[in-house]
Amino acid sequence: MNRRLVVLAAALCVTGPLQNAWALEFVAEQITRIDGHSRKASIYYRDDRWRIEHNDLGPVNVTIARKDRQVMWCLLSRLKHFKTLALDQAQAPRVAVLLDGEVGREAIGTEVLDGHPTTLYEVTVATDMMQTEVFYQWLATDIQFPLKLAKKNGNWIVEYQRVKLRPVSEQMFQLPLNYLPLEAFASQSERDH
Repeated sequence: MNRRLVVLAAALCVTGPLQNAWALEFVAEQITRIDGHSRKASIYYRDDRWRIEHNDLGPVNVTIARKDRQVMWCLLSRLKHFKTLALDQAQAPRVAVLLDGEVGREAIGTEVLDGHPTTLYEVTVATDMMQTEVFYQWLATDIQFPLKLAKKNGNWIVEYQRVKLRPVSEQMFQLPLNYLPLEAFASQSERDH
């Protein structure tokens, strides 16, 4: 009996760290260009959750997405309120080496981006409407991370700079304690009028 417990404990010690070794966690600057308009943000990412701190003017300063809870929280820092929305998978950062629906990949060149050697791929993806879309993906060969992804027609590009592969604190994916639901703010405003 004792021998079995020792073997089980040893197996858990060996396999436990391996499970975490495959989880992607990083911090980076994210630049998104859509139809000629650029946006810059800081992103904190873990496999099933991400936080985006928007660096542009607007009512939403931070977005936290949690796949485990199937929610997105939009934080309005000036008001100290948040809005809860259903998780939209289309908003998920495309940071996997293989793209969802990928049906073809061809290496077409190399380039250095943000100090990382990359292989440039032309990637074909099948869409839900039985069509295909073509992307260019710059995959950093030293850190196995897609630093840039662009639609072939150029109307959508996302790029990651200053990527740091490291653990991200769980606190980054929690609601701030002193924030209230936006619905409570709306109810209070209605009572005041």
